[in-house]
Amino acid sequence: MIETRAARYEDLAAVHSITQRAYAAWLPVLGYPAQPMTDDHGPRIKRGEVLLACHGQHVLGLIAVEPSDDHHLIFSVAVDPDSAGKGIGPRLIAEAERQAFLAGKRRMTLYTNALMVRNIELYLKLGYRETGRRPNTARPGFTIVDMEKMLDDI
Repeated sequence: MIETRAARYEDLAAVHSITQRAYAAWLPVLGYPAQPMTDDHGPRIKRGEVLLACHGQHVLGLIAVEPSDDHHLIFSVAVDPDSAGKGIGPRLIAEAERQAFLAGKRRMTLYTNALMVRNIELYLKLGYRETGRRPNTARPGFTIVDMEKMLDDI
């Protein structure tokens, strides 16, 4: 049985490893490491922003969510490649949406690279809509896709 729980500091190595392995598939597409690969997840874990999907003690995937005043932002979703295709990413996203809704938020947002077409397709399938595209100021020549989902009575 897969359960979700908040990440603890002792999960930091697993969070880092899964993030590196999950996003490694995008290195040939992007030509550079995606932002979550270079992020220090320690402070996010300390703030309670990282949720894990676990089977027993084994971490299968994670979602990092940044709360703000009127919405929550999905910063990263990463699933261990050995567990990919089993619905873990959508399960983590649904749980993050549920927690945001219970916290009084009515909107989830995210942004991704326009070249990450599979991810965009997944978000669309999960009810997100594209709200705009903008240049990536950190990576000239690349485009960021902004997306959102309204959280209606989850």
